[in-house]
Amino acid sequence: MNQTGIKTQSTDGIDNIEALKKMWEIRIFEEMIQELFDAGELYGTMHLCIGQEATAVGGAGILKQSDWIVSTHRNHGHCIAKGTSIRSMFAEMLGKKTGTNEGKGGSMHIADLDVGNLGSNGIVGAGFPIAAGAAMSAQMQGSDQVVLCYAGDGATNEGSFHEALNLASIWQLPVVYFIENNQYGMSSSIQQMVNIDKLSDRATSYGIDGVTIDGNDLSAVTQAVSQAVAKARSGEGPTLIEALTYRHKGHSKSDKLMYRSEEECRQWQEHNDPILRLENELIKNGTLQESDIRHLELTIRKELSDIVESVKMDDEPIGEDLWTHVYAEDEK
Repeated sequence: MNQTGIKTQSTDGIDNIEALKKMWEIRIFEEMIQELFDAGELYGTMHLCIGQEATAVGGAGILKQSDWIVSTHRNHGHCIAKGTSIRSMFAEMLGKKTGTNEGKGGSMHIADLDVGNLGSNGIVGAGFPIAAGAAMSAQMQGSDQVVLCYAGDGATNEGSFHEALNLASIWQLPVVYFIENNQYGMSSSIQQMVNIDKLSDRATSYGIDGVTIDGNDLSAVTQAVSQAVAKARSGEGPTLIEALTYRHKGHSKSDKLMYRSEEECRQWQEHNDPILRLENELIKNGTLQESDIRHLELTIRKELSDIVESVKMDDEPIGEDLWTHVYAEDEK
């Protein structure tokens, strides 16, 4: 039983009720960020991960706190799954002093070293060598830490991808490269950008294991990541995971979605939504009832709505804050 009194069922070490809760937290966070932007209360850009919640929770959500993640511009789900405070993330997005980066980084630069979140990055493919470097430090220090590096399908055509995988392979680094193949690199279909059936086939070129999985199946994600993490932690080197998924929204807030059909979007949303699939599974096996799920969703919506209203009252950075975190402090 969990704290709600509902019987739980675990998949590869992850509590499915808690996983569903975390997936709903991610989705509702994203929906509220969209609402704040539409209302003119949020500035800058953002990249929503609605439809990709299983890759976040089934990946970052199963790591130890001491393990690290490296994220991308589509980062909110990864950060929440790894344990970064939702309140601090809202504050960062709204430019508040209480944000993860004191309101200076915004959506694409959320970081939280206390929970092993090494940070997000707006440069496509930049996370690959960062993850290799972090994994190398763990290896040199003799720790059992593992790095989970998220990237999109488009990033696998960057030179940094190939360079990092080669180094990770020859040095047998404790890193898992996790590709969220949501079918489009910005507005280009991945099928038009590569001449292979599976991105995971590229692992063979570097002498490491590669696997392609259903990224909208929480169980498939947790199983693949658990195996890859165990392999890396035992000193057996990296793994490349390609998770097939789909973003329901555009590439960013300004995307008019002219490159894919409404029917394609509808099919993914109605028949392959990761939250809906997990809910149907839990109802079918008797773990939850529909009423339990709707109560859970409404509770989370209320909690996050209250957080947003609280964050709006937080202090904003002042002029002098422009000079902090720019230069290393002089210890003399």
